[in-house]
Amino acid sequence: MKYHFKNRPNREITNQEEILRLLKNGKYATLSLCKNNEPYIVTLSYGYDEQTNSLYFHCAKEGLKLDFIEVNPRVCATIIEDGGYIANECGHLYKTLVFWGSIEILSDFDKKKEAIKILLNHLETDTEIKSEKLKSSFSLYENMVVLKLTITELHGKAGR
Repeated sequence: MKYHFKNRPNREITNQEEILRLLKNGKYATLSLCKNNEPYIVTLSYGYDEQTNSLYFHCAKEGLKLDFIEVNPRVCATIIEDGGYIANECGHLYKTLVFWGSIEILSDFDKKKEAIKILLNHLETDTEIKSEKLKSSFSLYENMVVLKLTITELHGKAGR
C-alpha cells in the first residue's frame, strides 16, 4: 500500500539523512494496532537497527498489544521530535515520522538477545549498565517478549 500526503507538501521531510537522524535519536514510538475493527494505540521505547530498517521493543509475556499483534501484525506508527509550542504565533516546532510495517514476535534466543543489545545501545549511555544487562541469564530472555517492527514505508513531516 502506498500512501501520499497532498496537503502541505512543503513540509515533507525527504532528506534520508534527516529521516535516519530522527529514527536514531527518537526514544519512543507510538504504535497503532487493529484487530477485528477495534483500534489500540500504545507508546513504547525502542531500539533502531539501521541494517534491517527495524525497530525493536520488549514487553511482558501477556498483554493487550500481544493480543492485537497475534491477530493482525500490520502496524502504523509515529516518532515525534517535539520542539515545543511557539507562544504568540499559534505555531509548533516539530518533526514527525509516520511509518507502516509488520511486527513479529521473536522466539529465537540469539535473535532476542541481539535485539535487546540494539535496544540498549539505542537508549542507554552507560556502558557498564549495558554490559551487565547483556550478561543476563537465559531466564531473563525467556521471561520477556521481544518484538521486531520491520518498516515497509515511511514519510516525514516538519512544522515551522
